[in-house]
Amino acid sequence: MKKKFVLDTNVLLHDPQSLFSFDDNEVIIPAVVLEEIDSKKRLADELGRNARTVSRLLDKMREGGHLHEGIGLPGGGLLKVELNHRSFMRVQEMFGEISNDNRILAVALNYQMEQENEVEKSEVILVSKDVLVRIKADVLGVKAQDYLSDRIIDSSDFYSGNITLHVHPSVIDEFYTYRYLSVNHLQLRDRLNPNEFVILKDEMGTSKSALLKVSPDGIRLEPLFLSNDPVWGITARNAQQRMALELLLNDEIPLVTLSGKAGTGKTLLALAAGLMKVEDEHKYKKLLIARPVVPMGKDIGYLPGEKEEKLRPWMQPIYDNLEFLFDTKKAGDIDKILMGMGSIQVEALTYIRGRSIPGQFIIIDEAQNLTKHEVKTIVSRVGEGSKIVLMGDPGQIDHPYLDSISNGLTHIIEKFKNEGLSGHMTLEKGERSKLAQIAADLL
Repeated sequence: MKKKFVLDTNVLLHDPQSLFSFDDNEVIIPAVVLEEIDSKKRLADELGRNARTVSRLLDKMREGGHLHEGIGLPGGGLLKVELNHRSFMRVQEMFGEISNDNRILAVALNYQMEQENEVEKSEVILVSKDVLVRIKADVLGVKAQDYLSDRIIDSSDFYSGNITLHVHPSVIDEFYTYRYLSVNHLQLRDRLNPNEFVILKDEMGTSKSALLKVSPDGIRLEPLFLSNDPVWGITARNAQQRMALELLLNDEIPLVTLSGKAGTGKTLLALAAGLMKVEDEHKYKKLLIARPVVPMGKDIGYLPGEKEEKLRPWMQPIYDNLEFLFDTKKAGDIDKILMGMGSIQVEALTYIRGRSIPGQFIIIDEAQNLTKHEVKTIVSRVGEGSKIVLMGDPGQIDHPYLDSISNGLTHIIEKFKNEGLSGHMTLEKGERSKLAQIAADLL
C-alpha cells in the first residue's frame, strides 16, 4: 500500500534532500510550508542556506509540470503542493489558535478524511521534527512520525572505538613474543575497524591481558607506540583516556573524534595534546580551538564589546581548561599568556566557513550541536598538514532539531570508522570529580 507523506517545514529546513527520501510514495507539501520557507531564505545561517536549496529544488521541478497537480520524483513517487485547508475548522475547534502548525495539521487531516471514501486507500503520515506537532496529530487521529532518513545507526550500535576480547592465554603470549598479531588469527565474526583498540583478556580468568591497536590498513594488531608519560602535566587516568591520547598524539591520524559524558576529560586531553604538538614538538604552526555558539536554555541576547569580548562567555569552558593547563593564579593571566604566545587561537565556528586551514592542530568542541552539513563544512576546511579533533557528548544536545543519533558528531564517527586516517574513542569514566560522575550517570 502506497503512502502519503505530509512534510512539516522543519523537515525540509533540516534536510532539503528529504524530498527524495520517500521512495515511490506521494510527498505532499502544504502551501503554508512554502510561506515559512520563504521567511527563512534571507538568513545567513544554515537554515537560510537550506531554505534557498529547497526553493531551487522546487523551482527546478516546476519544469516537469505544475506543482499543485503533482510532479514525478526520481524514485517513482509524486511531489505535490497542497492548497486545501478544508479541515481547518475541526483543528481550530480542538487547538483554538490559527497557526501555521495547525494549517499543516489540517492538510494531513483532510487527506486522511478523503481516504475514507477511496476504494484503494493510502496511509497518510505527517512527518515532523517537532514533537508537539506529532502529539497534536495523534490527538486528531493522524499518524505522525519523526524524519528518520538521516539516522545512520540505532542508538544501541554506537561505535565506541574499543573492544574487549577474551582469548586463550597463548594468544596473549604470542603478541608479547612477536609484538604483533594478525587480525585473521583471532577468527572474529565481525571485522575490526582501522585504528580500533583491542583489549585482550585471558579467558581462563587470570590477570594476563594486553592492549593493542588495529593498524590503519586493518590487517594487524600492534602495540601502542606511546608510553603513559604525562602530556603537558596530564596523565591518563584510565584505559580509554590512554587510548584517546594515542590517537591525539599520532601524526598519521589527521581526524580524531572523541565522545563521552561531561567530566570524562575530552577537552583537557585534546588541549594538552594540541599544546604538546604545537609548543613542544612544533609539528603544527598553530592551535585553533573553536566551538559552536549554541545556548543552553534561554539565549542571553546581544553582548557588548568587540568580537573577542562578545565571544568570551561562549568560549569560557575552553579558557577554564587552558587556565588549568597553564596553572594560572590570577584572573586575566591566561589572556596575557595567549597574547604573548600567539600560536593559540580561540574562535567561534561562525568564522570558520570559507577558510582554508593548513598546518594547524584544530579542536572543535561541542560538536554534537552541529548538523551533518556543518560538520562537512568544517572538515572540508582542513588543509594540508593539519589535524582536526571533534568532540562532544551526544547525550547533551541544545540544538532544537538534533538528537543523539542525527547530530553531526555521531554522523562523522560512523562514516569514518572504516577509514585508516581517522580514529575514535568513547570515554566512559568521569574523572572531573566523584559528584560530576554521579550526576552524569543519574541525571
